[in-house]
Amino acid sequence: MISKAFQNIVTQMAEVFPKRFGLVDSQGLVLAANGPEPNGDILDELVDAAMNSDKMISKAGYTVKVMGNKPYSECIVYVEGVDETARYCCGALAVTANNVRYYYDEKFDKTVFMQNIIFDNLLAFDLHQKARELHVDIETPRAVFYIKVEDKAENGIFEVIRNMFPDKEHDFVINIDANNIVLIKELTEVVKTEELEKMAQSVLDTLRAETMMSVLIGVSPVAETIDYLNSAYKNAQIAIEVGKVFDEEKSILNYDNLGIGRLIYQLPIKLCELFLQEVFKKGDITTLDDETILTINKFFENDLNVSETSRQLFVHRNTLVYRLEKIYKLTGLDLRKFDQAIVFKVAMMVHKYLVSNPMKI
Repeated sequence: MISKAFQNIVTQMAEVFPKRFGLVDSQGLVLAANGPEPNGDILDELVDAAMNSDKMISKAGYTVKVMGNKPYSECIVYVEGVDETARYCCGALAVTANNVRYYYDEKFDKTVFMQNIIFDNLLAFDLHQKARELHVDIETPRAVFYIKVEDKAENGIFEVIRNMFPDKEHDFVINIDANNIVLIKELTEVVKTEELEKMAQSVLDTLRAETMMSVLIGVSPVAETIDYLNSAYKNAQIAIEVGKVFDEEKSILNYDNLGIGRLIYQLPIKLCELFLQEVFKKGDITTLDDETILTINKFFENDLNVSETSRQLFVHRNTLVYRLEKIYKLTGLDLRKFDQAIVFKVAMMVHKYLVSNPMKI
């Protein structure tokens, strides 16, 4: 249908512009033209030149320009000639065709529809009506994977993910910007958290192999109907933000496994500061050196077991007891007592959260 709309534009503009021109996709397929098409080799040259430039350029006797912004740019405008008339004609055709494509995408494109859902641009009534118009199943379960590239990313990562999920009718890859991509994966049924993590691991492995980039993937709970898709998107985002603070060693961050970190993330900064002041009345947590912090973390990992902790730290039991006594004197909290250990653990997480968000303080 979009090709028909493009051809209508070309036919009308052919009455005004004294040039041979047309629109071609990124694979070299002519979508619309007002006369004989350039031969295959020249078309390949034009497409390659246009896709590697953000500006209007001249190539092989033609003026070419990519429509819109990459990576969405799948159409190229070409006009025969390299003079001012050709450039004017190319620019006008690109603007007109891009506006038509935007209208078409808003009305018919399922990916744009899904994008409007996760960005909360649709009311509930409009959502259901639009879903029926586009033949999108409202009751189908879906999961959202928020993919964050930690390195300086290139457009290639978007293409890798889209190639992994080529079914544009059921799986949707949405490019927020160069470093943030959202995958909405349709599921045949509501699956467990472990299955979603396996899917995320497959995406992570492929991205690392193809792009060699450092990537984080936030995994949402399953949205059982389309009404919960926006919440799933927000949860996948939260998984990334919370996971970066409390699970630094992980690359796959599952919203369902965030634990108490999710609660701390939602607390006001002022409340966090007051909590730390109340907990550490004798001294600030920053007074603890690296060796002490390591001891504390290992003690917690071993469920407050003194013998096992001393064994893993390669220290005598009495040495560990001495360190725990030292912590008690500095902070007023005895980590050998379960309730005080819980308070200390939460306080450490709160402190870590504040340190990771200096702009909020």
